[in-house]
Amino acid sequence: MMSKFVYLAAAVLVALQSVAAFNVVVPAQEQRCFFEILERGDNLHISYQVGEGGHLDIDFWITDPSGSFVEDANKSASATYNHEAKVPGKYQYCFSNAFSTVTEKTVGFNVLVIKPYKEDPTIKADPLENEIRELAAGIQEIRNEQEYTMAREKMHRNTAESTNSRVVWWSLFQSGILFLVCVFQVTYLKRFFEVKRSV
Repeated sequence: MMSKFVYLAAAVLVALQSVAAFNVVVPAQEQRCFFEILERGDNLHISYQVGEGGHLDIDFWITDPSGSFVEDANKSASATYNHEAKVPGKYQYCFSNAFSTVTEKTVGFNVLVIKPYKEDPTIKADPLENEIRELAAGIQEIRNEQEYTMAREKMHRNTAESTNSRVVWWSLFQSGILFLVCVFQVTYLKRFFEVKRSV
């Protein structure tokens, strides 16, 4: 019984993949690049969303170890890319804000490297292990979706707060103008009805 528990724990650890979620600020006229070292058959999953700055768009690309483009997107606000490594080596992905002259962009992104599962032919396949592997993959998909939803919620909340701030300042400005017009009208009408005495 104890060996099954150890085997189950080992299966869970094998099913876990390396995943990371980051936020990065990309200044105007600059780019930020990151890399992952992949083996042949590894799957690189990247999803990103621009949370703040300008028109909420950014350039994105992935290059393989030889430097050729694997994925390329221009001025996109959010996207998801999956790439299976054909050759082992250093894969680089970059966010570029080179087209912007003033505005910096804040980008939230998730990186998931999925290693292919290699069965050991000497060990009999356990259906429980397969179920655990499928559950771990499902949990990872749910986690990625939650992070994407949180990034979208942050972007929409920032938009709503900005709009609310503008409405408040516009209302205060209109109230001030209304008060000044009222004061002017009262003083003007008072002078109009005053009787001037001649001595």
